[in-house]
Amino acid sequence: MGKADFLSPKAISNRIKSKGLQKLRWYCQMCQKQCRDENGFKCHCMSESHQRQLLLASENPTKFMDYFSDEFKSDFLELLRRRFGTKRVHNNIVYNEYISDREHVHMNSTQWETLTDFTKWLGREGFCKVDETPKGWYIQYIDRDPETIRRQEEQARKKRQELDDEERSAKFIEEQVRRGQDGKETDETPVYTELKRESEEEKAAPSAKRKETSSSSDSRGEKKKKSALEEIMEMEDKKKKQSERTDYWLQPNIVVKVVTKRLGEKYHKKKAVVTEVRDKYTAVVKMVDSGDKLKLDQNHVETVIPAPGKQVLILNGPYRDTEAVLEGIDEKNFCATLTLDSGPQKGKRVDIAYEDFSKLA
Repeated sequence: MGKADFLSPKAISNRIKSKGLQKLRWYCQMCQKQCRDENGFKCHCMSESHQRQLLLASENPTKFMDYFSDEFKSDFLELLRRRFGTKRVHNNIVYNEYISDREHVHMNSTQWETLTDFTKWLGREGFCKVDETPKGWYIQYIDRDPETIRRQEEQARKKRQELDDEERSAKFIEEQVRRGQDGKETDETPVYTELKRESEEEKAAPSAKRKETSSSSDSRGEKKKKSALEEIMEMEDKKKKQSERTDYWLQPNIVVKVVTKRLGEKYHKKKAVVTEVRDKYTAVVKMVDSGDKLKLDQNHVETVIPAPGKQVLILNGPYRDTEAVLEGIDEKNFCATLTLDSGPQKGKRVDIAYEDFSKLA
């Protein structure tokens, strides 16, 4: 009997059965062949090609096991990083997504016997943070990319700076309140002294002197209170400016740099111009060198700092959407000095962090 035709019901049925996941016990990792039933797997094990693969593996079994273990670890961590990032997730959820790929490396061909052993190994080697709960093992990917570490340190530095500003403001206000209470207590407990006059001609002199002294002290006190009020207002303005920040910053017509490696070396670290912003966090960009158009998330790009004298656009903070001219860069504090070139405060010089402005196209 000849082989079934390509469009015959039997051939179509065989192709449908061959798709999707099959039973793990009928899979041969050495030959990378999946059998559909026990009889097929038995025939495969008796085949000449399978026997040759076993002879190769028997010559150096450690080499093959190390290779499959490394492939399993790399694919598992890549899925964890891409799918869940640095979120804490149950290890079984990640594993179920990993084995949904029919061509995945099976765990029975690696150095780990169970998923729990593999999870503990990831924790010991420092790839993930792992912890055991009554519901099972949870893992959290540790991102060791230098760019990610730099961004996290910069965010932590800003957060510490904001906390320091709030603490200084709270201490200053508390000190002003304390001074006001001390002054009030002093005013409520006056000291009375006997007035003595040596002659009638000196009757008006002491009152005039007291009046002059009182007016000068009142003016000094008023001046001191005004200075304190001004400082409080400045603190409030600073807190208001900090509250004007948002977690999105993309704007059309700015130059950005692609930092994600998922698109390959062709686009990594290359510059592009934002042509359109969608839903605040997604940008359609046009590559400067090739002209290709890409749709990227905000986390996949970063701002570009031009040479001094070039036009930039402020993307975050109280001067958002304001064009400016780059005057100088402060590498120690991760900020730059800009001269506002538009808006009601045109000509004003301000210090802006690197990630809060970018080069204009």
